[in-house]
Amino acid sequence: MKLPRRRFLHLAAGAAALPLASHVARAQAYPNKLIKLILPFLPGSPNDVIARLLAPSLSSRLGQPVVIDNRPGGGTSIGTKAVMTAEPDGHTLLVSSSNVHVIAQTLNRNVTFDPIKDFAPVATVATASWVLVITSAVPAKSLAEFIAYAKANPGKMNIGFGQGTGPQLVGELFKKVTGTNIAGIPYKGGAQVMADMLGGQIQVNFNTIGSTLPLIREGKLRALAVTGATRSPDFPELPTMVEAGFPDLTLSSTVGILAPARTPARVINRLNSEVNESLKSAELKANMLKAGYEAKAGSPQNFAAFLADEMQRWLPIAKETGFTME
Repeated sequence: MKLPRRRFLHLAAGAAALPLASHVARAQAYPNKLIKLILPFLPGSPNDVIARLLAPSLSSRLGQPVVIDNRPGGGTSIGTKAVMTAEPDGHTLLVSSSNVHVIAQTLNRNVTFDPIKDFAPVATVATASWVLVITSAVPAKSLAEFIAYAKANPGKMNIGFGQGTGPQLVGELFKKVTGTNIAGIPYKGGAQVMADMLGGQIQVNFNTIGSTLPLIREGKLRALAVTGATRSPDFPELPTMVEAGFPDLTLSSTVGILAPARTPARVINRLNSEVNESLKSAELKANMLKAGYEAKAGSPQNFAAFLADEMQRWLPIAKETGFTME
């Protein structure tokens, strides 16, 4: 049967449009391939642990593999730049500590990015404070005794930290506000610090409770105080820094996810929604607590405002203490 000319042209135009419509639909679909979480830290670091706890749930909810890609080095600049220069399509994301991320651009000569303008905040994931630990070789049973011992033995103890991390910043501030002379020893990551603490080369460290809990309970490390605003449920007998007389050392760190700037809002909102839904899991919350972190959900706008506040809070501390990420 011969079709009328008008009907034929209409069907032909529709058929020609199908490939284009299909292409547009695929372009708009998110996600449509593997999602990479880049961490500018070594495997086994607190940020790495939190990312690995979150990834399976996020993968299940998004329907695509979510993999961890550790790119340490350059004072976190290597991994951070990799995300900044990635395609802004939501398939390459940064997982980092809020305090380290916002101060990098002013304290590291390798940094050529703006932590606010070059990234789109996606979601907060978890927050944690630190615990001050010493080795059993140090003859101090309390924070006051430790400070007195450090002042009586200037330069004879070493405090270890991952280069360009929160524990380094907190350690430098601790030395300043307590007037102690403790040698700072930088490492590529916190796991190496723990190994050298057990070997006797390092005597002092700030770390998350989750990372040090077994060693404290085994008596290999001695905990003296926590930097959180409240006492730790794992060690309720430990005072906070406020209770010990050092309110300036009430500090914490938040792990969050960021995307390259210009990532579409619909992608950011989808990611944020799935992260927040993942954080409702009782199992995930419990596993984060074991790692020393508390799940922290929020909107992209909340995270953006939080990062702006973090910059105002941490930059003066970093400059005052002479903190460097190199």
